[in-house]
Amino acid sequence: MNNSNDFRPDYNGKYVSRVFRNREEADRAFAELESRGYTKDEINVMLSDKTRDTHFGDNAHDSDLGDKVAENAGTGSMIGGGIGAVVGAIAAIGSNVIFPGLGLVVAGPLAAGLAGAGAGAATGGIIGALTGAGVPEEEANFYKDEVKEGGIYMGFQPRDEEEGRELYNRWYDVD
Repeated sequence: MNNSNDFRPDYNGKYVSRVFRNREEADRAFAELESRGYTKDEINVMLSDKTRDTHFGDNAHDSDLGDKVAENAGTGSMIGGGIGAVVGAIAAIGSNVIFPGLGLVVAGPLAAGLAGAGAGAATGGIIGALTGAGVPEEEANFYKDEVKEGGIYMGFQPRDEEEGRELYNRWYDVD
């Protein structure tokens, strides 16, 4: 699952994340996490509306990742302006958050963080949510740009450092 560019973050022992350039790679990574017992609610996914339409349009429900991305897509929680009052409801139902002003679909624990920031915080909201999850700021800026360019961001907090290192190495093809 080699990244399409040369960027490879250092593993910090707390969080593993990567931007996948195509749906097949993202599906494999998501399926591996689920096979290790991670739930949809523990895996963060972020992609642009355009990427969702391109990679998950009519065939969204043909994989677990597709299900997660499409979850409540028709009735997903739409966050505009600085509306953060829905954070508790989003966290409780685990739905995607659609940010029309940003053109983003976010699923997982990051959704509540971004909803709390409100779409008015646009760039700062994305960066803040990622850094709050344990992603260093330089990486968060890179991921934000990669998502805008059509990438599928995925990240999770490993249960222990050994498993995190193993999955990091697999995601970045480190020998």
